[in-house]
Amino acid sequence: MIAIGTKSGQLLLTSKQACDVLQISARNLWGRTASGEIPSLKIGRLVRYSVDDLKRWIESQKKGGE
Repeated sequence: MIAIGTKSGQLLLTSKQACDVLQISARNLWGRTASGEIPSLKIGRLVRYSVDDLKRWIESQKKGGE
């Protein structure tokens, strides 16, 4: 799996942290979140991204061969 540099024990990322990890813009993240492409979690009004879900999503985006 991919090593995502987060604070020790941190399970959920803010949208800014997710943008930094994925190296995409906030607009890109929100569009992909709204379409359901990138999994997210709503806690009240807050949107958070699971580190494990982002790792799986990154793996699923890989193309090309061995």
